Amino acid sequence: MTRTLADGSTTCEQWRLVTSLTDHHRYPASELVELYHERWQAETTYFSIKATLLDGRVLRSRSLDGLDQEVYALLTVYQALIHAAADAAHDRPALDLDRISFTVLLTTAREQAVLAQGIVPAPGPTALVGTIGRVALNALQPARRRLRAKARPRKNPGSKYSPNTGQHPQHAQTYTISTKITYFEKGLATRPRR
Repeated sequence: MTRTLADGSTTCEQWRLVTSLTDHHRYPASELVELYHERWQAETTYFSIKATLLDGRVLRSRSLDGLDQEVYALLTVYQALIHAAADAAHDRPALDLDRISFTVLLTTAREQAVLAQGIVPAPGPTALVGTIGRVALNALQPARRRLRAKARPRKNPGSKYSPNTGQHPQHAQTYTISTKITYFEKGLATRPRR
């Protein structure tokens, strides 16, 4: 697989795919490799909670019950904002949810709470997309999905690890890994306890 990164450099990687999805027509390997790069979505969630919601602050409770309460509050706010994003994306069927900015959702929700505007819906039918969703739809991220890969930075020659210079191989080395997979049709026999 060859990728072109944001700085214009290219990487060429060979992938070995081990999967239980054996129908190559239904699950092409190239699509599975692309999905592998989307695994960072969980990391994005952690980052959204840690860096955006907490904004560099730490949990301040001094008891386990208080910590539980703070963590559940953070998860509740995160889930409410993601629901607002999902409702907004539902309003535009071709829209990828990744294009909705979590920062815009959070900022708009904070403003709504501070200003107390639009809290109570106007009389009549309630729209699925509220104020937060409308603002998020007006500030969408670019349509092209960001690659979760980037060019490796060049190492600093003034590294604090300079005493180890020259102790490691300077050229690529070839390794051979042998793996033996054994299937036990009847399971493993239990060992006697001592």
